[in-house]
Amino acid sequence: MKTGRLESFSDGVIAVAITLLSLDLAVNGPGHGTLAHQLAQRWPQFTSYVVSFLVIGIIWINHHSLLSNLETIDRVTLFLNLLLLLFVVAIPFVTATMAEYLNKGGSDSHLAAALYAFVSLGMSLAFAMMFLWSSRQGQFRMTLDRRTRRSTFVRFSFGNLVYVAALGLAFVNAWLTLVLVALMAIYYSFDQIALAR
Repeated sequence: MKTGRLESFSDGVIAVAITLLSLDLAVNGPGHGTLAHQLAQRWPQFTSYVVSFLVIGIIWINHHSLLSNLETIDRVTLFLNLLLLLFVVAIPFVTATMAEYLNKGGSDSHLAAALYAFVSLGMSLAFAMMFLWSSRQGQFRMTLDRRTRRSTFVRFSFGNLVYVAALGLAFVNAWLTLVLVALMAIYYSFDQIALAR
């Protein structure tokens, strides 16, 4: 199967997920204090929104980058892509949950941050598995030697380690989890699967 249909479906799902992020951006309206005060109270929502918007946007860019390197896809790749999208679609939920509990402190804020890190880890693992499977099955447009495949996989899946650390640190400091996810978004904004095209 060619990649066009998979890319179109994935683009639609990712577009819905990135749009859903904005549903948590609201204020109570008149009668609940000044607008400036309401906006100041909602800053965790805005911060979480920006980080998650960047995360989903970079997922979309890297998904395109990966698929543009593939000549064909097989059934396993389709299922791995669905696994990736499962976690992408969960990002708006964990973003809203973390934003709501971020400043509350206690076990709820830690659990909310852990959910956020878990979804990030799941997304990253699915991406890494998709790359590994495709590269081993000869689905790339060019032949990848073992060294190139290994170095690209290491760069591509580096986030897994950071997301595991973020998951553990969520139970220490919820804010640190958000910072680590933001840093990984910056890392993945550089093409980690750059191959000769």
